[in-house]
Amino acid sequence: MTKIKQLLLLLTLLLFSCRDENNHPNIPNVPVSEQINVNSLLYPQLRQDGGHAYINAGYKGIVVVRQTSTMYHAFERACTYDPTADCAKVEVDQSNLFLVDKCCGSQFSMYGNVMAGPAILGLKPYKTSLSGSTLYITN
Repeated sequence: MTKIKQLLLLLTLLLFSCRDENNHPNIPNVPVSEQINVNSLLYPQLRQDGGHAYINAGYKGIVVVRQTSTMYHAFERACTYDPTADCAKVEVDQSNLFLVDKCCGSQFSMYGNVMAGPAILGLKPYKTSLSGSTLYITN
């Protein structure tokens, strides 16, 4: 009987350790299919590494971050701590080094990872692909 209990305990641990980091159950899944020209005058900060731009799409908006000239990240602006709160919206900090939700104080790296809580989930990512100067953002 103890072997069965040990097996059940092991299976339970495996089940809870395999969580999907991209699963954000509290953020509504809205269709996203956007394209922007990263060389456009509308997005001057996307012309330099570490630059960012906000676009009106997703649940509470999307922040696009330029990693390199060929790599861009896009994240939902709804904070993962309490995404339904009216004020829960991440923005790039004045230092331009991280993202912050001024409502709850959570901080996120420019890769969307949690740096400081109370949030425990990283920002919801969107898929990006670059073709020439057109950046496609989808879910």
